[in-house]
Parts: sequence; structure tokens; C-alpha cells
Amino acid sequence: MEAEFINVTAENLAAEHLCCIIRSKKPHPGVEAKRQWLAGRFAEGHVFRKLNEKATVFIEYAPLETAWVPVIGDNYVYIYCLWVSGGCKGKGYGRALMEYCLADAKEKGKSGVCMLGAKKQKAWLSDQEFAKKFGFRTVDTTENGYELLALSFDGTVPRFAENAKKQEIENEELTIYYDVQCPYTYQSMGVVQQFCEQNGVPVLFIRVETLQQAKELPCVFNNYAVFYQGKFETVNLLDAASLQRILKK
Repeated sequence: MEAEFINVTAENLAAEHLCCIIRSKKPHPGVEAKRQWLAGRFAEGHVFRKLNEKATVFIEYAPLETAWVPVIGDNYVYIYCLWVSGGCKGKGYGRALMEYCLADAKEKGKSGVCMLGAKKQKAWLSDQEFAKKFGFRTVDTTENGYELLALSFDGTVPRFAENAKKQEIENEELTIYYDVQCPYTYQSMGVVQQFCEQNGVPVLFIRVETLQQAKELPCVFNNYAVFYQGKFETVNLLDAASLQRILKK
């Protein structure tokens, strides 16, 4: 039987699970924060499409003009996340979701689709080698190995905003920029805060609350970004082990 996918909309948002963290009883704070964030995005053209089962199988994308990332370009779509996990892998779900996104972009007359990648695959970014099978290629880079991947339909390409390539801030202490789009952000920040309190490490959390703030960030960003000693470190959500590695530098 052919897999059934559905789009989360303003009408069904309250009733549908949001894939990343699935709870059947007690609500998860990270999921509820994402639910509220999504409620304000649908009118901007944001798309959240998922397998109609209790599974982590989904794609999330938006018009680049309203995507909360420091990437600029005319008439593009930005993919935040394309994820298939566990026993759902190998069934063609990822391909079906990507094909839907590309077809949707073409139907809407978009110039292409783009996403964040890196020379070395990052744990919290979508599989860039998978995207390249559809024709995505690197169209811009940063000095520390992040890449902007794009599939152009008309020969135009997007680019990182100049501020995204700065990768420096004045604050020397551990600094984390975040928004609430990813439910796992809530958990990661809890781990970081507890570790820092127990080890006397100063930490500053800066919530990105508007599109303008996201577009003006001094680093690449896909909902999370870490600085230490004034230097950009990673878009990966931190656990205790990865935090310790950064602090030892």
C-alpha cells in the first residue's frame, strides 16, 4: 500500500504530532513551543509534511524570504529539515518527501530550493549527500566549512548573507543563539545549563524571536548556533560531551 503523507496546517496543528519527539500522554515543552512557533509561520508559506503515522518522517521548508536563516536570494525555497529515522529508513520516504518539495517549488514558480550543509556532514543537518542525488550543489561557503547547497531551476543561486560569514562576536563566554523551531533545543539547553551551573562556566542564551534577527545573525544558523571565546563553533545541538570538547579548546 502506498504511504500516506499529510501536511500540518493551522487547522490540524493542535491535533497532530510533530514527529521529532512523539508523546502520547504528557506534553513535551519543546514540542509545544514548536507548535506555537509553527502557528505563526503557515501564513508565510511554511510547509511541514509528514508520514501519517507515529514516526519521525518529515520535511520542513519555507520561502527563503521568510525562512529564519541568514541566507538571501530571490524566489527560493529553504529546507530546514528532511528527516527519516529508525525502522522507517530504506522505504523511499525521504525520496517521496524531497520530490514533493521540489514539485511544490516548481508549481509555485520558484527559482530553486536550497539548504544548509557542510564539507563534513553535521549531525543536526539533513543528509547533504542525499540532496546531491537530486542535483543540489554547493553555491556558497564559509571559511570554517559550512556550505549552502542549492538546486536551481533557472540558473540563479542564493547566498549566505555577509553577516553570516562574520563568525565572531564580542562576547567571550559560551554563547548560544537559538529559536524554538526544533523541539530538541529545549533538551539541549537544559543539559548545557546544568553542566555550566555545576562547573562554574558562564553561559549566555540568546533567543532569536523574529525573522529580522535570524537574517542578521553573525553566523550560519538552522535554529541553533554556538560561540565560544568570541568564535563560532557549530550548529549542532550540544550534549555534555560535545560541550566539554568545545570548552577544552
